[in-house]
Amino acid sequence: MKKIILHACCAPCASYPIKLLLEDNFEPVVFFYNPNIFPYKEYKIRKDELEEYCKKLNLEFFEGEYDIKKFYNLTLKYKDEPEKGQRCSLCFYMRLFKTAEFAKLKNVDFFTTTLTVSPHKNSNQIFEQAKIVSKTLGVQFLEYNFKKQDGYKISRMIAKENNMYTQKYCGCMYSIAK
Repeated sequence: MKKIILHACCAPCASYPIKLLLEDNFEPVVFFYNPNIFPYKEYKIRKDELEEYCKKLNLEFFEGEYDIKKFYNLTLKYKDEPEKGQRCSLCFYMRLFKTAEFAKLKNVDFFTTTLTVSPHKNSNQIFEQAKIVSKTLGVQFLEYNFKKQDGYKISRMIAKENNMYTQKYCGCMYSIAK
């Protein structure tokens, strides 16, 4: 099995991608880097839930730095944009860049993200940012559109079966109000 760094935003969204990656003979190494999540209490709930799920599956789990100020400074001028705007592109880029850096650090050739499982996210927007990161850092991004083939529905079923916490918003301070 080849290792792949899986950027994950939460346990429910990671559940189906992990299943699919294992079926595709990858060994996912889960990387939780989400300085966009607000407030910290929400961040901690999502991180702890994902870490427990990884333990259950015997998968490696790593946490990146929580730096909400970095996210805030990067996105403030786009605070009034709707979901799927420039603010989201910057957020995707920031998280995917850190994921690719982590892959290089761990000598892993591939990375991908659970972000594409959400029907509220534009997978092509995510892929655009990932291609820029991939080219910049020389780590191969594998384009998995995890929402296809009922991925979102399956992830919700797995979450329910495992009694996982399911959030009510994307995670950032801008989406919490919407």
